[in-house]
Amino acid sequence: MEQPSIIIIGAGFAGLSAGIYAQMNGYRTQIFEMHDKPGGLCTAWRRKGYTVDGCIHWLVGSSPQSGLHRYWQEVGIAQAHDIIDLDEYMRYEADDGRTLVLYTDVDRLEQHMLDVSPQDAEPIRDFIQGIRMCLKLDPPTESDPLFKRVRKGLRFALKGRQIQNWLNTTTADYADRFQDPMIRAALREMWFPEFSVFFMLFTFAYLHNKNAGYPIGGSMPMSETLARRYTDLGGEIRYGRRVEKVLVENDRAVGVQLAYGSEYRADRVISAADGHATLFEMLDGTYGDEETRKPYETWPTFPSLLYVGLGANRTFEDEPQTVSGISFPLEEPLEIGSSVRDRMDVRIFNHDPTLAPEGKTTLVVMMEDDYAYWNELAEDRTAYRARKDRVAEAVVAGLDRRYPGLAEQVEMTDVATPVTFERYTGNWKGSFEGWLLTPQNASTLMKPMRQTLPGLENFYMCGQWVEPGGGLPTGVMSGRRLVKALCKEDRRDFTTRIT
Repeated sequence: MEQPSIIIIGAGFAGLSAGIYAQMNGYRTQIFEMHDKPGGLCTAWRRKGYTVDGCIHWLVGSSPQSGLHRYWQEVGIAQAHDIIDLDEYMRYEADDGRTLVLYTDVDRLEQHMLDVSPQDAEPIRDFIQGIRMCLKLDPPTESDPLFKRVRKGLRFALKGRQIQNWLNTTTADYADRFQDPMIRAALREMWFPEFSVFFMLFTFAYLHNKNAGYPIGGSMPMSETLARRYTDLGGEIRYGRRVEKVLVENDRAVGVQLAYGSEYRADRVISAADGHATLFEMLDGTYGDEETRKPYETWPTFPSLLYVGLGANRTFEDEPQTVSGISFPLEEPLEIGSSVRDRMDVRIFNHDPTLAPEGKTTLVVMMEDDYAYWNELAEDRTAYRARKDRVAEAVVAGLDRRYPGLAEQVEMTDVATPVTFERYTGNWKGSFEGWLLTPQNASTLMKPMRQTLPGLENFYMCGQWVEPGGGLPTGVMSGRRLVKALCKEDRRDFTTRIT
């Protein structure tokens, strides 16, 4: 019997995972990817011998005790990468010379926060209690045996009221409970102010449980592992092939048309690409309903980023190793991108020597910035490039004041704008993830969204735009969930295997 054929749009984590599980279950697939590399937003790029990592901070599910770990085994990442767990999430240096260290160990974090601000004992202990609640809340996964799913689900149900209270509280509102201005500012800075604070608690719980480690090598080796797992299973990736349209006949998806006109046909089409481009460009807004369109009209997305990579002839061996970097005040405000900034956050990759030549270090400064500003500026390529050069100069100047002598040690600078991320990944407005989880939509967004479109047969979607929460695990989970549904449609037993 001929294998059913599937075309997958996008070789990010969701598309590659969908391809992996489809190949495992007897489908014949090919992936069309607009870039010349796999991974989508899980990416990195090399400049003058340095690697600028554009994604990974931590990998949820890195612990073998986690239910999510099985997914990483199935797609081959768990076996192929060394994971390290760091002692510090981030450091926040205040204007008054004090430093708040957000330790990954919850006991150490609690004691340090109490030492810093004894007058905030009540909100500190409440915060720590919330983290401790999450330590035992490992979300149920499809890979769990039934008894484990029931047990995990029961734990969530028993904590339902507490969870809802945390979901309904923004980071900004919770930060305002603290008297100490440094703690208030640090909590707002480490997470988006409008974000539901519940997800901050879960992050610290994962870090404490050593279930959110950093994979040595960063993002691109993981993406390459996923691509290799897919092709080893018989799948084919066509790089540099941008899909312009989904071909539809009699309200059935029958294939895709590429940007230069070539057409390819298959029994089914899966878009693991940007959701907005899929619905309103590839399908011309023809299919879907209010439920489909409402998120794109009303839900907030993760912001777009201005990303500055530096390569320095310096080891930074005396600096702390952190998950998300060091935030420090600038001696004087600097105009960087579309904003004037009085602080700077820097990630020093002194924990990953593979990203730089021996004795040298890669640094990344990442900041929110306005997509519209850069999109308009990009119409004049000369002005656009000049502005990027000014960004690099300002960042180096700011870092040099914090790390004297750095300006002379910088051997490489590279600036990626929101337009850069949009150009290479297709992600809507250069957003670095999908839907932002706020108290207004968190309860809705914690539930998987529909992966089909009303009125269109043989077409499916997977990835961060239909699997809320963002991050890499949801990409794998989304592709797996979809292929399991396809197997059910075709009356096949869904199977997975680990090599």
